[in-house]
Amino acid sequence: MEDTNSSNINSLQQIIDKSKNIVFFGGAGVSTESGIPDFRSVDGLYNQKWKYPPETIISSSFFYSNTKEFYRFYREKLLIDGIKPNAAHYKLAELEEKGKLKAIVTQNIDGLHQMAGSKEVYELHGSTLRNYCLNCHKFYDANFIRESENSPDGLPHCNECSGLVKPDVVLYEEGLDDTIIQKSIDAISQADTLIIGGTSLVVYPAAGLIRNFQGKNLVLINKSETAQDAIADLVIHDSIGKILSQIKA
Repeated sequence: MEDTNSSNINSLQQIIDKSKNIVFFGGAGVSTESGIPDFRSVDGLYNQKWKYPPETIISSSFFYSNTKEFYRFYREKLLIDGIKPNAAHYKLAELEEKGKLKAIVTQNIDGLHQMAGSKEVYELHGSTLRNYCLNCHKFYDANFIRESENSPDGLPHCNECSGLVKPDVVLYEEGLDDTIIQKSIDAISQADTLIIGGTSLVVYPAAGLIRNFQGKNLVLINKSETAQDAIADLVIHDSIGKILSQIKA
C-alpha cells in the first residue's frame, strides 16, 4: 500500500506536469530550513536580551524613536551571516527556468530566492539586502549595515550626506508597496496553479492576496495546519524543502 507522503508527491507531480502558469506564495517556513530563525519565535535568551517584543522593535515608530536598539536587534536577528538557499529555493528556480513557474510572491526579506537563481520575485516585505539613505536615497548593501555597528553612534549614516540609512524592509505600521502588491495580484489571478508553502497565512495584508486566485489547483505545503486547508485541492503537512526536492521540473 502506498504511503500518504508518496501519494502526495505523486499528486503534486501530476499537478505540476499539467500546469503552465504556476505561482508560488511563500512565508517564513521556506527560510527557516536555511537556518534563518522566525523572529516572532521567542528563544530562551530573548527575555534577558530584549526589553521589547519583536513586533514592537520592528515597527516604524520604534525605528525612529529608539534607532540604536532597533539596529541592535536587526543586526543580530535579521542579518544572518553565511545563509544559503535550500532545496525549496533551488527547485522553484528550476521550475521557473523550465517555464512552469511564472512568479514567486514572498513574505521573506532574505533574498534567498534570487540567490538560488529565481528571476521573477515579488518581495512583499522588502529585503535586508537593500538599504537606503532617508535623505538622499543612496542605496547600500547589508554589509554596510553590519559594519555601521562600529561607527561613533552605532548607526548607519550615508557617506554622501550623513543621513540615516534605513533597511528597505516594510516595518510594522508601514504599508506594503503598491507596485509589488499589484504585480502579485496580477500573477496570482492569472495562475492556473497556486502553491502556498511555509506559511500559516496569518500575516495580513499579505495572506489576503491568495483570495485573488481563480485557477484550477490550490496546493498548501506547511508543517502545521492553516485556516485555508479546507479549501485547498492538495494539502501536505511537511517540510517544504523535503517535498519540493522530490519533484521533477
